[in-house]
Amino acid sequence: MSLTAWMKHTVITVKTRDSARHAREVMEKYRINQLPVVVDDRLVGILTDRDLRDAFPSVIESFASRPRRSGADPATIRVDDVMTPTVLTLAPTATVADAARVMRSERIGAVPIVERGRLVGILTRSDVLDAFVELSRSATEPFPPAGRNGGRR
Repeated sequence: MSLTAWMKHTVITVKTRDSARHAREVMEKYRINQLPVVVDDRLVGILTDRDLRDAFPSVIESFASRPRRSGADPATIRVDDVMTPTVLTLAPTATVADAARVMRSERIGAVPIVERGRLVGILTRSDVLDAFVELSRSATEPFPPAGRNGGRR
């Protein structure tokens, strides 16, 4: 099953110079956990909710023994300072099964889809589950009923 039917073709992205605060606001607005980072439609990294949590620990965590950016203001930190620069990607010719294997083995929630160096889509864990539900539904549904006269003409 081709992943192009299931991936999101309009991808919400951020730029390297955007602030971490802006990225968090985008994630909250669109209820997403991964934001591809682009420069001229070319994927240069990915920013996840985990990247932001690690970079800006909560107030409780800031009292722990290992605060990372104590006192840092997310409005002054750029996305390229906290993003993951190495991104696993797939081509549009890959299958949903390929994506599921990569996501499972690498423990990631989304795979950007790249063609000729350009970001053309993203496939999330929810998209993979939707594809699985559709595939399992069509595999378990009975054959369509014959016409009113039993399929005879």
